[in-house]
Amino acid sequence: MDIFSLNGKVALVTGGSYGIGFAIASALAEAGARVVFNDLNQVLVDNGLAAYSKADIKVNGYVCDVTDEAAVQAMVTQIEEEVGVIDILVNNAGMIKRIPMTEMSAEDFRKVVDVDLNAPFIMAKTVIPSMVKKGGGKIINICSMMSELGRETVSAYAAAKGGLKMLTKNIASEFGHLNIQCNGLGPGYIETPQTAPLREPGHPFNNFILAKTPANRWGRTDDLKGPAVFLASPASDFVNGHILYVDGGILAYIGKQP
Repeated sequence: MDIFSLNGKVALVTGGSYGIGFAIASALAEAGARVVFNDLNQVLVDNGLAAYSKADIKVNGYVCDVTDEAAVQAMVTQIEEEVGVIDILVNNAGMIKRIPMTEMSAEDFRKVVDVDLNAPFIMAKTVIPSMVKKGGGKIINICSMMSELGRETVSAYAAAKGGLKMLTKNIASEFGHLNIQCNGLGPGYIETPQTAPLREPGHPFNNFILAKTPANRWGRTDDLKGPAVFLASPASDFVNGHILYVDGGILAYIGKQP
């Protein structure tokens, strides 16, 4: 099972201080990687450092706005100097604004696209040159159910995540011959603090998700650990441009008959 080992690898998880990013970073560390993460401000980074310390995981944390190309370049340079060349990039940082399309300002639309699509582009273009020099690397873009499906009030998020799916495929196409694999990981509806109010028994949205999910439950952050390690490891060296949906079967299911 050495093909799943990440020993000696450096992994950067953006927005990795909590939630899905924290779970993925923890899994990569458990598989042997040296993990670094960033977040938007020092409070989030400090909270993340405390959480990793509690889990007995050694990490480095950096404050960086991933939509700022100069800041990203400075962070990557600092990571290379302090930890090493990044072998694994997980583009996890993201945001969503739930606003009906006709009520959403163009500024808000651009902001969501900037964080969810432009930032992964900036991160990838910054780490790829060192990956090429080192002989290869792994990029994992955190996609979404909205990379495939539409839904009310998430026009910007769906547009960005759909674009991220195609950016994933294009990075694979452009750099696959240089031993860089770029794949997407698409979580279904996951239990996080943000979704806690929606998961209350009897809540209409909770009932809706359970009815649409063949697994008949919400996903857990632990459900993403194995798929993330697979996409980060030599086990996936011939997997490129693929989006691995960890969704309990939602995309395979038309739904129950009324």
